[in-house]
Amino acid sequence: MGRAGKTLSPKEKHIVSLTIQFVKDTLFMAEGGHDWLHTERVLKNALKINETEKGNTFTIYLGALLHDIADSKFNKGDETIGPKLAEEFLSKHNIEHSVINEVLNIIRYISFKNSPPSKFSPSKEFKIIQDADRLDALGAIGIARCFNYGGFKNREIYNPQIKPKPNQTKNEYKKSKSPSINHFYEKLLLLKDNMNTKTGKELALKRHDFMLDYLKQFFNEVGIS
Repeated sequence: MGRAGKTLSPKEKHIVSLTIQFVKDTLFMAEGGHDWLHTERVLKNALKINETEKGNTFTIYLGALLHDIADSKFNKGDETIGPKLAEEFLSKHNIEHSVINEVLNIIRYISFKNSPPSKFSPSKEFKIIQDADRLDALGAIGIARCFNYGGFKNREIYNPQIKPKPNQTKNEYKKSKSPSINHFYEKLLLLKDNMNTKTGKELALKRHDFMLDYLKQFFNEVGIS
């Protein structure tokens, strides 16, 4: 299954339709920044990037759709649930092992602080979907998601006494309860320089600049020029 280009076979289209319904059902009532609409945006971003990158379209559909099927943030830090759910679903529909393994790698290593093992060589599809996911953490959408998650966790919007820590370890990052504004400096503003693809970098730059403008206005309003 799967090939470079835009066209999916009838069988692949059927699997994609089943996957969409599976993701919608699984993420029903999920936190607003990690719900079905986030997944849908990531898929659209990935397909846009793939117009120039020419990765395996079927793998990109499955990887983008399943990348956040069980985010560890909402599962007591357990990073095994997402890959397990995805593997069970894909195996049930007789997806090729090579495609399943690629999707599982995407789920395991796509996030900001989940560094893959040293021998891991990211595929073109991995790079495309990682860029697509990172794009959704930037710009107007990224700002909205940042504050939505902060509200979900009952975090402060801003506290001048708590300074950002941009070089956190994975464990520090996962345990952090810092204000939402700090998240810009601890993750969001760092993403631009960590994009993988040419298209991803171009799209990220525009969204990055928008966030800088937002922060300038924010600090003007709180009295810090």
